[in-house]
Amino acid sequence: MARRSLWAGDEKVNGFGLNIFDNASMDMIHAATLDLLAQEGIKTKCKMAQEIYSAGGCDVDAKEGRVRIPARIVEAAIESAPSSILFASRDGENDFTMEGTAVHFCNFSKGVNVVDVYTGEYRESRMVDQKNVALLVDALDEYDLLDVAVETRDMPDSIANIASYEAMVTNCSKHSGQSAHGKREAEIMLKMAAVVSGGKENLKKRPITSTVVCPTSPLTIASETTEPIIAYAENGVPCTVLSMVMAGSTAPVTLAATLVVHNAEVLAGIVLGQLTKKGAPNLYGSSTTIMDLRTAAVTVGCPELAMLSAAVVKLARYYNLPSYIAGG
Repeated sequence: MARRSLWAGDEKVNGFGLNIFDNASMDMIHAATLDLLAQEGIKTKCKMAQEIYSAGGCDVDAKEGRVRIPARIVEAAIESAPSSILFASRDGENDFTMEGTAVHFCNFSKGVNVVDVYTGEYRESRMVDQKNVALLVDALDEYDLLDVAVETRDMPDSIANIASYEAMVTNCSKHSGQSAHGKREAEIMLKMAAVVSGGKENLKKRPITSTVVCPTSPLTIASETTEPIIAYAENGVPCTVLSMVMAGSTAPVTLAATLVVHNAEVLAGIVLGQLTKKGAPNLYGSSTTIMDLRTAAVTVGCPELAMLSAAVVKLARYYNLPSYIAGG
């Protein structure tokens, strides 16, 4: 049974209206992004990614670890990435499709500290918190999917992400995400999801899981990011490439230039996914915001985050790609 969600981003304006991000602005951001990817490119030391980029027609300097991506390859990847992606649930009761301007909601991700609901103690997040959030998301109709809520800081780093997915998929019947850092974790968690789905082909037909990966700003994609992009593309499981650029820190201070860096990082990851397997389910992601220049802290919930998130959604729609965007 498919879940029905709200719709957003209607172009109709009744009475007074304001539209900052028009199509001409998107054309300019896109053109600047193509120039940046073709001339400066991105950096990656991942040999497997370098080989895929090279075979796809990119200019790869293996020694420097730099990949320059021609405009035609970027635009071909945008064209081949699907505009509609199924997010299946474990029990089939909460399936939904990411497409158009439909809006879906999930919990925020990767907290490192929590306020204990029973004791009021402010403490490091633990596995029990991961389980509790999974149960909560499963029970609340307002949530469409379960994201990796916290870091399980009471678990060894070598198994924390793997154990987190086990806790999530066994305590929530909705679509449950994974946090795969590198090839090993991606392969193990994809096998886990295949077991729950009844086999690899069933997982491909009805992906009950997905992952989110982040480039290292500015304009670098580490192996722990490129390897999952490749693995999830090969298995036909959704993968969001989510940039976390900070204006004034890992990007220029202006919001327009920040959008160009953000766009370049996301599109470079999507290109890798599409060169791995044409038609791989890639989403356009963002948690981009600004740095507080007084404290050097990341600001979440500031007006600029909302502005950047709105612009990123507009970019995703410009490319006809599903998006996964941080709220503000």
